[in-house]
Amino acid sequence: MVRQAWLFRLMNFVAAALCVFAVSTTASAQPRAFVPEISIVPALEAETNAPAPGTTIMLAVTMKPKPGWHGYWINGGDAGLRPEMKWLVPPSFAVGKMRFPVPERLVLFDLMNHVYEGPHAFLVPLTVPKTAEIGSAIPINLSAFYLACTDKLCVPQNAELRLDLRVGDGAITPANRTKFDAWRLKLPRSIGADAAFSVEAKTVRIEVPYPAGQPVNDIWFFNEIDDLTSYTAPQKVTQQGDRLIIELVRDGNEVPAELTGILSTGKDSGFAIVAHSGKVASTSIAATLFYALIGALIGGLLLNVMPCVFPIISLKAISLARAGGDEKETRRDALFYSMGTILMCLTLGGILLALRSGGAAIGWAFQLQDPRVILILLVLVTGITLNLLGFFQLRSIGAGGELAGQSGSGGAFWTGALAAFVATPCTGPFMAAALGAALVLPAWAALAIFAGLGAGLALPFLALGYIPALRSRLPKPGPWMRTFQMWMALPMAMTGVALAWLLWRQSGSAGLGYGLAAAGIVTLALGIWGKIQQSGSRATLAPFLMLGAAFAVVAAAYLLPTKIVRTAGIAGAVSFSETRLSELRRAGRPVFLYFTADWCVTCKINEKAVIDRQEVASAFAAKGVTVMVGDWTTPDPAISRFLDSQGRSGIPLYLVYRAGNAKPDVLPQILTPAVLARAF
Repeated sequence: MVRQAWLFRLMNFVAAALCVFAVSTTASAQPRAFVPEISIVPALEAETNAPAPGTTIMLAVTMKPKPGWHGYWINGGDAGLRPEMKWLVPPSFAVGKMRFPVPERLVLFDLMNHVYEGPHAFLVPLTVPKTAEIGSAIPINLSAFYLACTDKLCVPQNAELRLDLRVGDGAITPANRTKFDAWRLKLPRSIGADAAFSVEAKTVRIEVPYPAGQPVNDIWFFNEIDDLTSYTAPQKVTQQGDRLIIELVRDGNEVPAELTGILSTGKDSGFAIVAHSGKVASTSIAATLFYALIGALIGGLLLNVMPCVFPIISLKAISLARAGGDEKETRRDALFYSMGTILMCLTLGGILLALRSGGAAIGWAFQLQDPRVILILLVLVTGITLNLLGFFQLRSIGAGGELAGQSGSGGAFWTGALAAFVATPCTGPFMAAALGAALVLPAWAALAIFAGLGAGLALPFLALGYIPALRSRLPKPGPWMRTFQMWMALPMAMTGVALAWLLWRQSGSAGLGYGLAAAGIVTLALGIWGKIQQSGSRATLAPFLMLGAAFAVVAAAYLLPTKIVRTAGIAGAVSFSETRLSELRRAGRPVFLYFTADWCVTCKINEKAVIDRQEVASAFAAKGVTVMVGDWTTPDPAISRFLDSQGRSGIPLYLVYRAGNAKPDVLPQILTPAVLARAF
């Protein structure tokens, strides 16, 4: 492959030379010279036209290929050539290393090329000396040589570019900041630690400290070192905990002391990798899956004591009380409840994986970021509350069985499904690592982890159904059950109030009005139905009542506004921004960064009971800590990507950036004032 690649490159050079010779001959034979068409149009821009003395600004060499043409990365692959830039700047000014965006793969004639097929920009830092005088001119000249290719031919391109700046106050216009920020987003990010690699007879293996929650659906390592690996050979990528193992086919004799490149995680997204020669661990999907399953089971089990799940669990408690220790009925209910939790977790996990593979930046609990889902949950919880209060009795609906709140296998199944659905905001202990692993393992393994989460959630009820010693402790049915059921309506009603508040937070007063109107119509319909049931007559109006209620819910969901209301966080907190975070880190400021959402009960408890306390604020003020808050109540791709980079798919997440530390420390998900006060 190496010989074939070099042969192809030689052919490119020969063809280019012949092209240039033909052009020069034609130009000398005719009175009017022929200039080859520029197929990739370059331009030179600066983030500010008035850089301040003693600062470093960013220059951009923008490249705009015409349709069908492409340029090349720093390592062009089997047949490409890296662009060459020669800079001429005034004395004492310094041009830094050029940064390349994440490239794409293009296979032509069985040769792999590392290319850019659309508009792209190379970013270059320019350092202005402290002695530069305000108003003095800064002429910048650039000689660029690069290769422009189609799938049939390659043409060398030359360009002489000039940019005139003047030393000033360093002001950056909003338009320029937005434009350069967009180019920065396409640069590979730092992964935060060095990697290791080993060279074997036929394999180059790279071990990367990779966030466990980062997806690996489209991982590809672009090797910057030429003549070391085969570019076209498949790359084997496996995840082991918080490490990624990449195996490449060796295709050369060189063994470098350092291996550099880009770990691409999708279009325009990747990490800059610096790997040193060392020992690379063996990979095992089975081991990763085993530990992730254990974490999912324990995490699902702990969800049973989380406040967001308790109101739904109370429905199952009523069902168990009705069973009164009956072995057959308790086992049946436990089994169908488990089926509901597992199937709902599988459904949510499958949708999550499908959306992420399609490029959506979402995480666990994504469905609760949609106000229409909140509206439907509000109506459902309203109906369950009325049922618990005895306003109506819910009969079998078609072949679907009985819904949550009723006895029987159908009721147990739907109770389990509802419990799993509302449990998603609670990313409790052990769940973070398990869900992170689910997003990097193959789809079949990821679905197994989601199923394990559902099984953990159902585990207490399975134990009651199949362990006689536990079942014998269940109370016998009696008049007390009616009182117990009435009391269980209280947490369900409180859940309804919380959902109404969340609907207001996500879609404003108008959205809350639509939600309350839909809940009111459903309440009226169920009340009429209950009166008919109490009279003993046949509920012939039931289908029409339910049809009208369903129409009201659908209409309200359709009319629901999509107003985004951001949480202010505690007093003095700044909103999350990766750019702002980077600025604070460069300035050496300690930062406490936390992510919250109005649908995350654990987040809100921590925020009100711990973060927003005077002793914490005093401790932060004494250390000059900046508090930054990211609100994930509604979808935010920037927050989703940042959570991915930290190996998380859900919240809460609390990060402590200390002055001088490159990586943040992660605090526990259950906070105390003492933990925060000592964090810095």
